[in-house]
Amino acid sequence: MISCCIFDLDGVIVDTAKYHYLAWVELAQKLGFEFTPEQGELTKGVSRMASLDIVLRAGGMEDRFSEEEKLRMAAEKNECYLRFISRMTADEVLPGVDRFLKELRDEGIKVVLGSASKNARVILDRCRLTPQFDRIVDGTLVSKAKPDPEVFAKGAELVGIAPRACVVFEDAAAGIEAATRAGMRSVGVGGSPLLDKATLQLKSFEGFTFEQLLRHIDR
Repeated sequence: MISCCIFDLDGVIVDTAKYHYLAWVELAQKLGFEFTPEQGELTKGVSRMASLDIVLRAGGMEDRFSEEEKLRMAAEKNECYLRFISRMTADEVLPGVDRFLKELRDEGIKVVLGSASKNARVILDRCRLTPQFDRIVDGTLVSKAKPDPEVFAKGAELVGIAPRACVVFEDAAAGIEAATRAGMRSVGVGGSPLLDKATLQLKSFEGFTFEQLLRHIDR
């Protein structure tokens, strides 16, 4: 039985992952090295400070800066990211997502956002998606980054649904692991081979229906 669907934000509902990556690229360029798309994949679903460590490691600079300097760099990256997302529109919602969210609500399924992003509400507002969610759990409500299950466990708790009746939609391996650790089933979105531990894999939401979800995952 499925009573609740919990969605990650970046790369699942909207492609803000590209803006995170571009902001990290800008920081890396200022530090004098290149940050590749392959390296950028490792930052998906990871907290800001952990992502910064990944970036600095890519440039061989992981031990070069103090914690104060790292906090300054993380803040600089976030300012760059905020410039990008402040220009977002509803056109940037990934194909099929809006229709699928509406279908879930029509079926009486609780819809929750579970994202480490502290900017999640801004993005949902910009893309006119806020009314589609029963609850929003973001980086302002949780302290532990995925693969810790806190963000998903909190989402289920807020809508009063048992973990076994929840399905998580994620595009990052850390998110799939977090869902598993929370006692939930998962759908890996995007087709990455890193999502092979998901209960079900989905290339995109185009043409995907709640009936198909039930058929493939609620057995």
